[in-house]
Amino acid sequence: MTIQWFPGHMTRARREIQAKLKLIDVVIELLDARIPLSSRNPMIDEILQSKPRLVLLNKHDLADPAVTAKWVAYFADRGLQALPVDSTNGNQLKDIASRCRELFAAKIATQIRKGINPRAVRALIVGIPNVGKSTLINKMAGRKIALTGDKPGVTKGQQWIKVGSEMELLDTPGILWPKFEDQQVGMRLAATGAIKEELLHISDIALFLVRYLASHYGSSLQERYGIEKLPEDMKDTDAVIAIMEEIGRKRGALLSGGRVDLEKASLTIIREARAGKMGRISLESPDDLR
Repeated sequence: MTIQWFPGHMTRARREIQAKLKLIDVVIELLDARIPLSSRNPMIDEILQSKPRLVLLNKHDLADPAVTAKWVAYFADRGLQALPVDSTNGNQLKDIASRCRELFAAKIATQIRKGINPRAVRALIVGIPNVGKSTLINKMAGRKIALTGDKPGVTKGQQWIKVGSEMELLDTPGILWPKFEDQQVGMRLAATGAIKEELLHISDIALFLVRYLASHYGSSLQERYGIEKLPEDMKDTDAVIAIMEEIGRKRGALLSGGRVDLEKASLTIIREARAGKMGRISLESPDDLR
């Protein structure tokens, strides 16, 4: 299955961002802490050129903390500061402005030497759809400014937003690349809600999730659904589907005749995983790159 999704407003977003870069001091790149690489636009370095950048690992309250620590180190090795945040509860958000000012410190010092009162740092915030940009902006601003929603593609235009007296944020629509050559990337994005569910087969997303969870968080999966034993070979698709059917029976996802409604069972698995019902899980790790 080839996943493609590149709405017209995302094409415009890339052009608009590049047109605004001359006004920007710092870029805030917002990623999903559960899938930091998969939630990065592979064109982002090209789009942002050499602007100072702060990476935010959002939704870290849902991610495996040990894996998140590895991602922080991964980005540090590449010369990028990475800060785990939770935009919903506002944890660590107070550190964002100070981190951005650190990245802009050299220019602030130059302004002071010239007798100029330092102005607010102008930051561009970018991220793929449904990664939590609007929620983050509203928390930082202390009021509801940006539209929020649980479906990708909510933000459709640009707006400048004041964050206290130290920062001005430029919000932009999310950008997503036009084609996923690696289908695992597409599945990770679908599993976390970055891709609209109706564009994919629900059972395929759940199959990917159960296979990954059984391999990396088996005890959490077993505890959540009362599964006594997991198959030894998780590459066996029939064995994974059998787990999904067992979950469906236990959750009452049944059709006439007692058959399992696999689509309903799949939705249960996906939504409970997204909500953290199986604990804090990450769907990719720097260890996978070795």
